[in-house]
Amino acid sequence: MHDAKTNLSKLVAALEGGETDEVEIARAGHVVARLVRPRPVADRTPGAWEGRVKIHPDFDELPDDLAAAFRGDAP
Repeated sequence: MHDAKTNLSKLVAALEGGETDEVEIARAGHVVARLVRPRPVADRTPGAWEGRVKIHPDFDELPDDLAAAFRGDAP
């Protein structure tokens, strides 16, 4: 654990540089954490859910007591 704290920048650099895919951090011989490279982010296609999601017409209407709670009014 102490080595990981001391060398965290080097461990992250090794991940960034592709030298390793993961780093295991152990305490008393037992792995307690694992640093891994982030998964690649997939390209997002705006509008992919268009026509697949339906929002109820009165979705924006809050009951009076709930709206009052949001405003901080006492019930």
